[in-house]
Amino acid sequence: MTTRSESAAATRRSLLEAAGVLLDLGGVEAVTLREVGARSGVSRSAAYRHFDSKEALLTVLAANALSDLGDALEALAARGDSPEESLRSALLSLIAIGRTRPHLYRLMFTPPAGDPAEAVRVAERAQDLFLDIVGRITGPRQASRYGALLLTSAHGITGLDLSGHMDLDKWHTNAEELVDTLISVLPKAR
Repeated sequence: MTTRSESAAATRRSLLEAAGVLLDLGGVEAVTLREVGARSGVSRSAAYRHFDSKEALLTVLAANALSDLGDALEALAARGDSPEESLRSALLSLIAIGRTRPHLYRLMFTPPAGDPAEAVRVAERAQDLFLDIVGRITGPRQASRYGALLLTSAHGITGLDLSGHMDLDKWHTNAEELVDTLISVLPKAR
């Protein structure tokens, strides 16, 4: 027998899955509480009972994606690969999110319009894990500077890739080679 709280949690998961599909299909504009309710297989009004607003729903989607990214970074750090290989995997994972789910990627890096507390918490966790990986190469004192350089470079690579400007014929390189180049020029901790 399903308890009321289990049923509510299942409904919320269903709503979030439907919102993710809508986001992937049409961006932020395609996500409405009414359409999320309709697509989730529950009553159209269920979304309104679980989320105060569209912005609150989008904030939860972003926080969940950032939490998943943090989990992936934590797993990478624990795997026992070299710091360079962990960093490569982390950056390519981020670029892959941008390639496969560009609307979610943008949402992850947009300040939330809803209550930002949870999004900020999971974003800080992901950032701390990323900087820990970077710091294993550069040393902790330089991790922030080089982490920012790597993250902005990954954003640039993703943006060029999404816009079609990361043309192999033009640049004679690809995202993977650029990530390898970035990692190769990082200073090593002393």
